[in-house]
Amino acid sequence: MTHVFKCGVPVLDFLGTLRLRRNAAPIEVLTAPETLDAWFRESGIVDGDTHCEPSDLEDAVALREAIYLLVAARLAGDGYDAEVLELVNGRARTPSAVPQLTQAGRRIEATAQQALSSVARQAVQLLGGPEGALLKECSRPECTQIFVDRSRGGGREWCAMDPCGNRVKAAAYRARKRTSKPRRSASTAPAGR
Repeated sequence: MTHVFKCGVPVLDFLGTLRLRRNAAPIEVLTAPETLDAWFRESGIVDGDTHCEPSDLEDAVALREAIYLLVAARLAGDGYDAEVLELVNGRARTPSAVPQLTQAGRRIEATAQQALSSVARQAVQLLGGPEGALLKECSRPECTQIFVDRSRGGGREWCAMDPCGNRVKAAAYRARKRTSKPRRSASTAPAGR
């Protein structure tokens, strides 16, 4: 598996194909049509190859960034930009991937454009539904992954324990160790105690 799926919602994992978004050098995961094709397959949007072209990759990146802007606006409590909203809604209005029943079970085959429509529809459903209120950004400063906090009490802080939660906890532990005062040994303790 080439891609990472830790958010529980493929559209949010799609946003994560641009990693370390606010860093000086973010990491682009969708570097070629083949990587987009692999993402569609690994995410479960489709079961076979979509045979992506360079133009499909450009459309995918534009859709990903538009969805990210909508999610960021939702997290900030801001209104949606009309142009960005139209891009996502326009993509959601186009035909999407459709599951078919075969002798072997369910199978989803689609073009890249149909797969992108499915991603846009997931974004509309997520942002317009009850789980939109559960969206959070990972609290590890270097990570910009968005996730749905379905935890009891809504206290989840990281997109995943591995690596984000582990890194934050390890850094906090090291910071506590640096600031803690050394204990006095028994040989340096005052007599009579």
